[in-house]
Amino acid sequence: MTKLEPSYAGTWRLDPTHTRIGFSARHAMVTKVRGAFNEVEGVINVDVEDISKSGVEITIKVASVDTRNADRDKHLRTNDFFDAPTYPNIVFRSTRIDQVEENSFIVNGELTIKDTTREVAVPIEFTGVETDPYGNLRAGFEGSRRIDRREFGVNWNQLLDSGGVLVSERVLLEFEISAVKDAQA
Repeated sequence: MTKLEPSYAGTWRLDPTHTRIGFSARHAMVTKVRGAFNEVEGVINVDVEDISKSGVEITIKVASVDTRNADRDKHLRTNDFFDAPTYPNIVFRSTRIDQVEENSFIVNGELTIKDTTREVAVPIEFTGVETDPYGNLRAGFEGSRRIDRREFGVNWNQLLDSGGVLVSERVLLEFEISAVKDAQA
């Protein structure tokens, strides 16, 4: 395993304007619908000496769901899906981070959707660190994880004449994260 640079130690904040937390699900069993949450915040705490002591916490505003269709987004905010008025946030808190290869990690943690919390393991690739034009140290991460939405109380569906369903139970979560290191005091 590659040892992380000492300069990477510390607190990194998600840059919501350059971060995408998205999803895709089959629609009518023949195509995919993609969406994202436009309001996301989070913190990554990096321990370069022991990566397993690092941590991630991400909060997603459910009402910011965006699938490029206002009627569908409105439906996703109802109790049929996320029930945004009752459960305004989706939260992920890591419990352990393991490095599995150079620049590859498994982020284990608790994902809470509605009133259900489940353990998930998310494979994440560290895509690099650069200093941006404003002098900020910026890191990139990408990954995805398939979940069964029914395990989180997101059960609504409609049967099709073929015997299939309108919305797949399996949903691919997609993570494209840009994080900026907190300036040192």
